[in-house]
Amino acid sequence: MDITNANRAQVLVQALPYIQKYAGKTVVVKYGGNAMVNEDLKDAVMSDIVLMQLVGINVVLVHGGGPEISGMLKKIGKESRFVDGLRVTDAETVDVVQMVLAGKVNKDLVQLLERHNGRAIGLCGLDGGMIKAKKLAAQEDLGFVGEITQVNTDIISHATANGYVPIVATVAGGENGEVYNINADIAAARIAAEMGALKLILMTDIKGLLADKDDENTLIPVVNVSDVPKLQNQGIISGGMIPKIDCCVEAVRRGVSRAHIIDGRIPHSILIELFSDEGIGTMFC
Repeated sequence: MDITNANRAQVLVQALPYIQKYAGKTVVVKYGGNAMVNEDLKDAVMSDIVLMQLVGINVVLVHGGGPEISGMLKKIGKESRFVDGLRVTDAETVDVVQMVLAGKVNKDLVQLLERHNGRAIGLCGLDGGMIKAKKLAAQEDLGFVGEITQVNTDIISHATANGYVPIVATVAGGENGEVYNINADIAAARIAAEMGALKLILMTDIKGLLADKDDENTLIPVVNVSDVPKLQNQGIISGGMIPKIDCCVEAVRRGVSRAHIIDGRIPHSILIELFSDEGIGTMFC
């Protein structure tokens, strides 16, 4: 479909109040799922972030890298094992996590954003004492899976103040020099709260929270965090959605204005959420 100049102008006019609203504010994006794998979607995400940066938004990109970690473990003949969605991380595995997340995945994303004419700096939770953690208390010993004890965003703020997009890999440091694997959703929520972000956006491979998980037409566009326990009791929030929504609730309770779960399979889903009246996905407020 050809877009006319009048349509283009209308799109820009509709975006203007949002651009004004977000200028100088912080938006934390958790990047994961299919949008990290599909080349066209990767390009769309990077161009979204460059545009956000150009209109004065302080963007912080927090990323996972589960498939790449599993791939590297397979190469060294080690099987990936998960308990309640968390990777069992022994001493050998945490070395691979640090190498893949803070090394290859992080620097690949920096290079990709730079190729789209953005300015990026790659960081991890070990840099500047950004994320401190202790061993996660769980029914089964998960090894070096961490629970965040402290977040210091000074280094992130310095980067955004100097015109860089901080790209953050979620490994954290322990009291005695241990390295911990941290869930990227949880890390993004804590970073957003610590920075007083206007928005936290979690990119996923689903449309958002559905009233009927088998019917994408039952999207619930807005959820008040006080309604979340009721939705859990009704079984609407279940399975893998529970930890993601817990992160959104935690972020809002800690002062983030809005938290969103959006469909990263849709090109430019971040821009649709930020700069259109309709938005996309499910918003928690």
